[in-house]
Amino acid sequence: MSSKAIGTPTLEQIEAELRKEQHKYNYSRLLKSAFFVLLVVIAAAVLVTILILPVLKINGRSMTNTLQDGDVVIAMSGSQYKTGDVIAFYYNNNILVKRVIARAGDWVDIDEDGNVYVNEEPLVEPYISEKSLGDCNITLPYQVPEGKCFVMGDHRSTSIDSRNTSVGCIRDELVVGRIVLRIWPLSKLGTVK
Repeated sequence: MSSKAIGTPTLEQIEAELRKEQHKYNYSRLLKSAFFVLLVVIAAAVLVTILILPVLKINGRSMTNTLQDGDVVIAMSGSQYKTGDVIAFYYNNNILVKRVIARAGDWVDIDEDGNVYVNEEPLVEPYISEKSLGDCNITLPYQVPEGKCFVMGDHRSTSIDSRNTSVGCIRDELVVGRIVLRIWPLSKLGTVK
């Protein structure tokens, strides 16, 4: 049986091994720190997207020509909305997008040709391409109840909206937010009016 003597490491070898271990420790710490920062950024982005700036995909044609099927838009939560604004709201576990026509207390009337009047004043609507009474089963003129708003789609002949009792007026607490920006397709990137 033979034995070889194990030599004592030199000072340079010990320092090199110490630098190597220190480098591993620093790299591991940096990696953990970067992962934690990335996790915080992702969580913050998700919260902002859900609570402040929800991103929505348009499905359907009720807002044509303003918004097209497949457009991706950003809504601003908590922002005040007014007559003429495009809003997103909850309806039967879905999110719908329509235009605010009248607010609580206002009187809405629509004639057979599709002309809309709010408080007996004709509504100027440059965003629609055709007028239509559409699917209307409410008694006109109609007063918007307190805490609600009256909404209509821009494509009046196909939109099911506050003109029909199946949707009716929208309670303020069901409003997700005002649609402020179209982000897709990129060729149409811009504000929504």
